[in-house]
Amino acid sequence: MYLTSWSGGKDSCFACYRAIKKDFKVAYLVHFVRENNLHGVAPELIKLQAGLSGIPIIQKEVSSNDFESEFKDTVKRTGDIKGMVFGDIYLEEHRTWLERVCKDLNIEMFMPIWGVNTERLMNDFINEGFEAIVVSGKQEVIDKKWMGHKVDNYLMEYLKKKPGVDVCGENGEYHTFVVGGPLFKGRIDITESQVIERDGYWFLDIKDFTTVR
Repeated sequence: MYLTSWSGGKDSCFACYRAIKKDFKVAYLVHFVRENNLHGVAPELIKLQAGLSGIPIIQKEVSSNDFESEFKDTVKRTGDIKGMVFGDIYLEEHRTWLERVCKDLNIEMFMPIWGVNTERLMNDFINEGFEAIVVSGKQEVIDKKWMGHKVDNYLMEYLKKKPGVDVCGENGEYHTFVVGGPLFKGRIDITESQVIERDGYWFLDIKDFTTVR
């Protein structure tokens, strides 16, 4: 059995989906809630999203100062786990950290979207039928009007015109929330929201939503 590191965004979701397609048995999604939540999505909404996937979710509040020990403790408490799935794409420092931590935990590390060209990855995500929206982004990178916008070819073309910006947002340029797709038994429709700004970021403050099954 495997765990999937889960943020509610497109990369962790797509990594989990690809792992399942390769017959990995994902027992739990693991969502770490940090005080400086740059994804901007409430934990309760991510719990609802996970419910639509049919995979149980473990949510754990963690502090940046003690993240590694809390990460390890959370994984250990899940029981007899063979490995963990991650949605990282190309940041070597992330991979190095994950390799070391997984080795300490004596579990496998599986990264099904690692090394994939990010433009191709975005196209694959869209073509597989997933739907995601932009929920946060650096003000210096992305305009306010894109908050709440679907992850689609229009967004890709906009980002491709910006020098040094990764279309997948792998360097933290923006974050997403998956609202539907083949991993889920239903979808989430955002019915009321507003855009707020904080510390150089735009955030989509989701005030109301409905679920369609």
